[in-house]
Amino acid sequence: MIVCIAEKPSVAREIANVLGARSSRDGYIEGNGYQVTWTYGHLCTLKEPNDYQDMWKHWSLGSLPMIPSRFGIKLIEQDHIKKQFAIVEKLFKEADEIVNCGDAGQEGELIQRWVMQKAGVKCPVKRLWISSLTEEAIREGFSSLKEQKEYEPLYLAGLSRAIGDWLLGMNATRLYTIKYGDNSRTRKGGAGVLSIGRVQTPTLAIIVNRQKEIDNFKPEPYWVLSTIYRDTLFTASKGKFTSKEEGEEAFKTIQDKEFEITNVTKKSGTEKPPQLFDLTTLQVECNKKFSYTAETTLSLIQSLYEKKVTTYPRVDTQYLTDDIYKKCPQTLNGVYQVKFNGVAPYADLIRAIGGKPLKKSKKVFDNSKVTDHHAIIPTGVVPAGLSDMERNVYDLVARRFIAVFYPDCKFSTTTVEGKVDDVAFKTSGKEILEEGYRVCMADSPLTPLLERGEQSPEDTPEEANDTPLSKRGAGGESLLPTFVKGEKGPHQPTLTEKQTTPPPYYTEATLLRAMETAGKFVDNEELRAAMKENGIGRPSSRANIIETLFKRHYIRRERKRVVATPTGIELIDLIHEELLKSPELTGLWEKKLRDIEHQKYDAATFINELKQQITDIVNQVLADNSNRKLTITDK
Repeated sequence: MIVCIAEKPSVAREIANVLGARSSRDGYIEGNGYQVTWTYGHLCTLKEPNDYQDMWKHWSLGSLPMIPSRFGIKLIEQDHIKKQFAIVEKLFKEADEIVNCGDAGQEGELIQRWVMQKAGVKCPVKRLWISSLTEEAIREGFSSLKEQKEYEPLYLAGLSRAIGDWLLGMNATRLYTIKYGDNSRTRKGGAGVLSIGRVQTPTLAIIVNRQKEIDNFKPEPYWVLSTIYRDTLFTASKGKFTSKEEGEEAFKTIQDKEFEITNVTKKSGTEKPPQLFDLTTLQVECNKKFSYTAETTLSLIQSLYEKKVTTYPRVDTQYLTDDIYKKCPQTLNGVYQVKFNGVAPYADLIRAIGGKPLKKSKKVFDNSKVTDHHAIIPTGVVPAGLSDMERNVYDLVARRFIAVFYPDCKFSTTTVEGKVDDVAFKTSGKEILEEGYRVCMADSPLTPLLERGEQSPEDTPEEANDTPLSKRGAGGESLLPTFVKGEKGPHQPTLTEKQTTPPPYYTEATLLRAMETAGKFVDNEELRAAMKENGIGRPSSRANIIETLFKRHYIRRERKRVVATPTGIELIDLIHEELLKSPELTGLWEKKLRDIEHQKYDAATFINELKQQITDIVNQVLADNSNRKLTITDK
């Protein structure tokens, strides 16, 4: 008998259906030579400190650091988990072969390996590796099963991550709670525990550091000289005047003189379609567009995956492999047939690119940019029974998939320069010549291309409005009248006082981007992609990290803002050890974990380094005689 084990009952049912296993049993499905069973996510976990030594049962500084000589696992103490494990263990013992059908990633590999280890599996084990739950993908996956040993580096990376989180989390949390926390609150049920984590603490530091920039910001006045000529706003090329006197002097110079056009230039440009979604990019887009939290978006795209309408979601690449290209016409045909409330929203878009070979761009298809899984795309299965929120997420994925086969957007940028006396002015506008891929992005007016290229992510809405625009087109673009070099005429000058503004608070969208690039907010797609290896946390774990910080009352939501609480700020101020709170250092840890997965770094070396680092941190904190205490709040 071949035993297949999936990560969820719903996934097990899909696999069983394809394999011809139809008879439902208690905890598994049987038939056609297969028994298909499941876990509920993790059935096993690393042992707790008190499972190793009696002295580690009690929280005391004298017991730190806690470093087991050998890490072990145990069953999670829940009745339904114990029952399911007993069923799985019995099936494993009678199996001729096992197929690991866990989610295709580090965590999925770890979940199933621990269950097999706990059950003492002796028979051969194969690995199913698929990116969607369609019948075609499952059949294809079973026709090309791999040996379990081929995924040993993936398991070692997941195991190293789990042990690293245990070592730092268990030791640093006890260390800081006992040394700096309110021990009376801790004894009364754990309310005073100071939670320190390998990813959560540097993430909190990103938020706190930004908040301090905002709190310490001192606004400074500046003056902007502009003028209106032929209903068009021109701004002084000099930029901001730092003194009112200087601005007024310039204003007087131009007040009663004619405006003259000195130069008109036109330049053609193109904008490529946006890249396909990885998980973080999708979470960012959903937060911006629908105000969905990162956790909500992950839940929605996971649901769409389990409904077989989108591919595996927990990915960090925005590329597809070359072999997917030949399947794209079939996928598009499925998307073509999608209807919501009787309307086929994608039919016209797909019809426009039908009847000829699909565009194949290196920004979409690149084998070198894909390791385990490709970008999130539709499967071609026609969705049914989606909630409004699921439909919103599906729509984003579908439109972006269609868009990558469309031509670039072509536009013409016009820059008009003028002067009054010796004061130079300038304005810019653009005209869309060919919409290209932008027709796929209906219902979401895009930021004008010029503004998107020049506007800093730190700009406030007020400063963004300084961009010289006249009348706007339907897509938000500025439309300029026709100007001729040498023309002159009256104008209406203004000198406006403004103030510099602090950097904006993080939203979940910008926080996810900062986590992806180890604390640096990077808007440029190519630069951001280059920094992903040094990001903190995995794409699939970032949403949970953010939610943990909310639950710990280290941060709170104020509308879309993510704001640190007094406790969160005080905790980061308390931590002097850079290793615990530095996004850059944590980003380097993440890179090492990725290198372990790709056999470029040794797992044992990673763990030994962490053991030494934890020992050093404990010694540094124990040497602190300041008697500082942290104020714990539940808000």
